[in-house]
Amino acid sequence: MSKSNSEELKEIILESGIKVNPVYGPEDIKDINYKDKIGQPGEFPFTRGIHPLMYRKRPWTMRQYSGFGTARETNERFIWLLEQGQTALNVAFDLPTQLGLDSDDPLAEREVGRVGMAIDTLKDLEEAFAGIPIDKISTSLTINPLASVMLAMYLVVAEKHGVPWDQIRGTTQNDILKEYIGRGTWVFPVEPSIRLIGDVVEFCSKNVPRFNPFSVCGYHIRESGATPIQEMAYAFEIAITYIQEVLKRGLGIDDFAGRIAFNFDIHGNLWEQVAKFRAGRRLWAKIIKERFKATNPRSMTLRMIAGGGGGGLTIQQPESNIVRGAYYALISALSGTA
Repeated sequence: MSKSNSEELKEIILESGIKVNPVYGPEDIKDINYKDKIGQPGEFPFTRGIHPLMYRKRPWTMRQYSGFGTARETNERFIWLLEQGQTALNVAFDLPTQLGLDSDDPLAEREVGRVGMAIDTLKDLEEAFAGIPIDKISTSLTINPLASVMLAMYLVVAEKHGVPWDQIRGTTQNDILKEYIGRGTWVFPVEPSIRLIGDVVEFCSKNVPRFNPFSVCGYHIRESGATPIQEMAYAFEIAITYIQEVLKRGLGIDDFAGRIAFNFDIHGNLWEQVAKFRAGRRLWAKIIKERFKATNPRSMTLRMIAGGGGGGLTIQQPESNIVRGAYYALISALSGTA
């Protein structure tokens, strides 16, 4: 490229502050140690993915965040989604439920059933999962300050379905620190909230071993204005805080790290997003192995969901959103989300 042509190029800088060169070649990767920085899929540091054959062997889990109105209406939706081929459930609760308010509380006025289903009693949750094969699907309970309560209710529902606790698969979001940063639905002060998360992790590790006790949400922090780098950094710092709380209780890192989950955001430059997840997996593997001395490779894997639909979409452009959504799915696939 001639100097005159080069001077005419507009400088491109990604949201993460990284300058993009016009052309890349072998010299740009000459100092990369393949085994240390990249590696094979399914092997440390998991840059290329946490499973050896990735999507050639098993497609990613498909779940639509769903829940609205009453438990009965939500149950109808769940059954329909499973009939259409969805392989797991991601439960949306309304704001009063998320905040521990009964539907008839004055503070809940005009919010009941608006952004998820209303759950006031165990009977409501029983109705929501009536006819649902809890032993065959994974259920994500998207709730934070009340995660321990909702998990307890879900375990009772499973018992009534005849499903042993050690066979239950799923996740509670249970990430209270991101609520203080990016969302706002907290109930208790910070330290008791972290202690409650530790209680759930300890309980699940001993009684519900296939259940993910928390899912750290960089997604909400990104949607609140963070850059891609900040999204990952905040999420990892939050996860480290929860890990330190659990380790104080005498559990070893390999007793629970393999059940830590993450929820990340997709919107922005396609290749920046792909690189974000690849670099994130590598960094997380090194943190768990080198800082916390894990020995089980599963403990070092960054298990995650990723999605768009917030700040990256525009309500006035529904057809354009379809295209954007397709790009989000492409980013997720190219980055090795699992």
